[in-house]
Amino acid sequence: MRERIETLVQNLNKVIVGKSDSIRLVLVALLSGGHALLEDVPGVGKTLLAKSLAQSIDGRFQRIQCTPDLLPTDVTGTNIWNPSSGEFQFLPGPVFANILLADEINRATPRTQSALLEVMEEHQVTLDGRSRPVPDPFFVIATQNPVEYQGTFPLPEAQMDRFALSFSLGYPSQTEELSMLQRLTGGAAFHTIQPCITLDEVLALRQACAQVTLEDSLQRYILDLVRATRSHSDITLGVSPRGSVAFYRAIQALAYLEGRSYATPDDAKFLAPHVLAHRLIPAGHHRPQRLVADLLATVPIP
Repeated sequence: MRERIETLVQNLNKVIVGKSDSIRLVLVALLSGGHALLEDVPGVGKTLLAKSLAQSIDGRFQRIQCTPDLLPTDVTGTNIWNPSSGEFQFLPGPVFANILLADEINRATPRTQSALLEVMEEHQVTLDGRSRPVPDPFFVIATQNPVEYQGTFPLPEAQMDRFALSFSLGYPSQTEELSMLQRLTGGAAFHTIQPCITLDEVLALRQACAQVTLEDSLQRYILDLVRATRSHSDITLGVSPRGSVAFYRAIQALAYLEGRSYATPDDAKFLAPHVLAHRLIPAGHHRPQRLVADLLATVPIP
């Protein structure tokens, strides 16, 4: 299974230039059973990353372009009347996929955003009293532009809490951007990507990640960080127990990606800004990333 992971990383590196940390983080979110929120400016490769991942695992990819007029049924699906059969027929929405890209999710209204709450947590859609499971694995990559605020609706705390990780790709360096331009000579690299891992192997990798050991001292360190957010004077709302579980599973996935059967405090320190910051509501004008950095500097390491 380690070879399968290395093949998957190499496949993504064919089209995503110089973003090894971003590739590692999106794989952590996938293998930990969570979802990923990408907060970045347009044109840095967020959509390409989602499509390349779906292509690499041979999964079904669906995209939702979030706009203010998007309805909840445009996301989950709806029942339509079938005259030939004389009964209602369910028309599945784009959530019935293995990898779902919710592009510019903060442009959808709160009513439409809430349509994703159930499916992201319980992997099912309930309509007219009947629950329908989505494919397994099910992975949501949502994007939002942190610069534009006109015509947007901030994600509520319940929605943010359902994303295991939040991170940004950022601009490439000059060398990386030059390499990206040079690759254009050979045509679009995305179309050359072939599936290198199956959906069953993704599920097997998730089970393998769940076997990674976290010592009692590391578990207490995780809880110390989480509970410190709930009592911090500059934080209005701290991390929930769901965040603790997401932190734990993300650390397991990262350790497995690094080829280890055990986790270390360095794994927790690397992931803390990406797992905890977007779950915080700071008081005043404090930045969540800065608050997490302060906690990492003050909470004792085992």
